[in-house]
Parts: sequence; C-alpha cells; structure tokens
Amino acid sequence: MTMNSELTGIKARQQKTWASGDYGAVAALIQPISERLVQAADLSAGSRVLDIATGTGNAAIAAARCLCEVTGVDYVPELLDRARARAQAEHLPVRFTEGDAEALPSDNGEYDAVFSVVGVMFAPDQERTAAEILRVCRPGGTIALANWAPDGFIGELFRTVGRRVPPPPGLRAPAEWGSEPRLRELFGDQIADLRTVRRDFVFRFVSAEAFVEYFRAHYGPTLKPSKLRATTTASCCMPT
Repeated sequence: MTMNSELTGIKARQQKTWASGDYGAVAALIQPISERLVQAADLSAGSRVLDIATGTGNAAIAAARCLCEVTGVDYVPELLDRARARAQAEHLPVRFTEGDAEALPSDNGEYDAVFSVVGVMFAPDQERTAAEILRVCRPGGTIALANWAPDGFIGELFRTVGRRVPPPPGLRAPAEWGSEPRLRELFGDQIADLRTVRRDFVFRFVSAEAFVEYFRAHYGPTLKPSKLRATTTASCCMPT
C-alpha cells in the first residue's frame, strides 16, 4: 500500500469520525476562540477570507461579521449543512463549499486572509496542508491559525485517547501545529513574519465529570473512550 492510499484511508475514517456525534455542540463552546482570532487578524471590510476546516462555521461567520467576503471549506458535508443554517440565520452571505485542506478548491493567491481554528491541524499530511495554505493566500496576506498546544489540556487529551486508540504509524501529532518550531518548519521562508502567543481557553463545566460526559456524548474522537482525565482549562497557540 502506498503512502497516498494510506492517507486517503485515514481521511475517510476522519470524515466518519467528525460526522459522528454532534461536533456542533462542541464548536458552540469554543466560538470565542474564533472571535478572538478574527479580531487579532485586524481584517478590513471587503477582504477575501478563507476558513479552512470550517466545521460549523465559527471563524467564517466571525469574519463575515467584519463585512468580509468569506468562504468556508470542509470535507464533512454534515458540518457544512450546519454552517449554512447558522449563516442564514444571521443573514450573513458566507459561501460554504466541500473540499480537502490538502487540495483546496481555490486559485493561487485568491485570498487576502486564510484562517483555521483547530482545523487544519488534523490533516494527515502536514507539509502538504501548509503548502496549500501558502498557495491560496496572496503575497502580503495574512495566515491566522488557532491550534491546540501540545503541552496543553487538549494535547494531553489527545495523548490519552492515543494510548487507547493508537494513531496510524508515521503521522505527526496534530498538536504539533501548536508549536512555534513546528510552524517554522512547515512554513519556512515562505512567510515574512511569524508571531505566536499562548492563550488559555476555559471550558466552564460544573465539574470534570460533566466535561467528560459532554465530550463522550458529542465529540467524535472521544465518543467511545474508556476513561478521560479532565480539568477545566485548555491552551491554544494563536497569532498576536
């Protein structure tokens, strides 16, 4: 089996995972991350914005509120349906389209700003994904990413799940996208400047047990865990 066919199989399983449960219920909790990232990017009205792995549209909708021309792309149709309904409810003209972060349905330099909030970090081929982000962002444009940090709570959650359901061999850990050295490896000299800042995001549950039950009920990657060690904070890495 070739590496390409292995990655195709991995992505097919990922699609089923993200379509399971109710990711929208989890995405609703982390909406503040998207709002904060969009504000940090200091967008101008009319900017062409792409939100990769948009899920239910958190960052895309936040950018649309800034009167930008926004496209959200994801490879899970069920999540895109939810995103469209949300945008329609707010009377925001966001275009949502099905597509793969490793092969974006976009022209070279099509966008002034490219976003992803805990999304592209899950693509199996990290180098190809980074190359696609660079390809679709115009020269002088903005790339704004929010990724879970490897040494934060969610990074620990991923390791806990991984000990029970080992990831395919040869894949880099998704949380490496929350590491500045890894970002420098991925983007290299193709970017003019890289700025990162550590932020804490607080899950405000009444107890650790309530957090566990919520994620077991709604979050695809943890629908069938044995035990999860839970606290109430998580860390992410995002631009200033």
